[in-house]
Amino acid sequence: MKKFLRSPWYPFLFASYPVFSLLTQNITQVRETAGIRSFLVSFLGTGILFLAFRLIYRQWHRAAFVAASWVLLFFSYGQVYDVIHSFWKYPGLTPWILGIWLFLFLGVLFLASLSKIHFDSAAFTLNIISLGLIVYPSVLLLKWSNGTGAMRVNVPSGPDPVLLAAPGEILPDIYYLMPEDYGRADVLKKMDQIDDSQFMQYLKDTGFYVAECSQSNYDTSELSIGSSLNMDYLQNLGPGFTAASVDQGPIWNAIRYNAVSSDLKNAGYTTVAFATGFSWSELDNADVYISPPLLWSALTAFETLLLRTTPLRHLDDLNILNFNELDGDRYRERTLLDFNSADTLAKMPGPKFVFMQIIAPHPPFVFDPNGAKTDPSSFLNEENIYTEDKYTQGFRNEVPFVNQEIEDTITTLIEKSARPLVIVLQTDTGPWLTSGPDTFKILNAYYMPGHTQKLYPSISPVNTFRVIMDAYLGANLPLLDDISYYSPIPHIYDFSKVSNSCLGG
Repeated sequence: MKKFLRSPWYPFLFASYPVFSLLTQNITQVRETAGIRSFLVSFLGTGILFLAFRLIYRQWHRAAFVAASWVLLFFSYGQVYDVIHSFWKYPGLTPWILGIWLFLFLGVLFLASLSKIHFDSAAFTLNIISLGLIVYPSVLLLKWSNGTGAMRVNVPSGPDPVLLAAPGEILPDIYYLMPEDYGRADVLKKMDQIDDSQFMQYLKDTGFYVAECSQSNYDTSELSIGSSLNMDYLQNLGPGFTAASVDQGPIWNAIRYNAVSSDLKNAGYTTVAFATGFSWSELDNADVYISPPLLWSALTAFETLLLRTTPLRHLDDLNILNFNELDGDRYRERTLLDFNSADTLAKMPGPKFVFMQIIAPHPPFVFDPNGAKTDPSSFLNEENIYTEDKYTQGFRNEVPFVNQEIEDTITTLIEKSARPLVIVLQTDTGPWLTSGPDTFKILNAYYMPGHTQKLYPSISPVNTFRVIMDAYLGANLPLLDDISYYSPIPHIYDFSKVSNSCLGG
């Protein structure tokens, strides 16, 4: 053990720390697997540096010191740059900081060349320091991935009805399609002057019931989806949803271990879910989880964020790399995977419950009206922020493509599915940058041939699966009052009621 602790392996832990640390800082937005490629590249790059400097200096300890120092300088650059820039907005700041960093890189090489300095004596201390740095984020990641510690709460599984198909009826395939931030027809026309009457007419002609006064039950995606997938208001799901709490663990678990998936699996359903890019809504515990290939897909938002902590951030300034476009490629890849899966889903043996959250027309805006690739940075201002005008432009640009793809998806499912179908086309909240009651006004449409008796214009997501399970599976779940709740950030469970203006109250 003593020999091991004095061996120069600390460069690899220093190389791992930036990845692990950034993951823990963003674990509420990404899964721990988001860091796999970054870790492999960092680890491999450090190994190459280590071997190269071993050839130069012909000593492992000198090579380890240089490799570790260069790794630390490389990954600390972005943080130092941001701190200096926040205090000193000098136009020529970048060349100065790059010059200082180049001097530090060369200074490390000079120190390593001094024969009087013996780096082997520092190995033990640097090993312990690097090990200490890596332990804390590693423990947090393990707790999160295993659902233990403060992040894990006991969320009731919701109603536990006996679900059986009526005599002579076949269990239907159930599709929950959720175009993110789509909004109700009257909101689109008011905010963006988008006339989607042709799309609404398609839905009605196809047999959908469109709830024209529907509102979401909550004003954020997480809360809305957590409620709809548990067929109840969050206040009723357990002690974790208290007004004073700022812990996101309860709502994450409410989504991941939701009642709808659990009850349908008990009734013989196969659950299917898709990657979304938002870890809180990625149900990778579904029976079938559909995602772009982990190792060979476009750069992720996490990876571009990591690049911004390094001198490579300036490749964006030089227009060599467009980080927003790289992030957009990932969104585009996931969205096309959603839309291109209809044929496969239709032929998949049933019965199945498919949860498909489509991150469009949600930013970043990566499609033009015909589905061609667009640069998402073109809808941002100089400070990388969405203004109302820019957001409206991107939203209006993307809606026609989303409409057409949803039409194609629905048509394919209806024409090629061998089983009866239930399709819910529902938005979790209204569009971005809306305020007040408009935040709650959602697209909410149901394809339930012969079973629409309990649908009504103001039905809200909390009652969606109560109606479906009653109509097809004999659940006899009573309908709840349709209520919308606003809550502020960070006290996301501090709820206050919002009226439905469509009903005049």
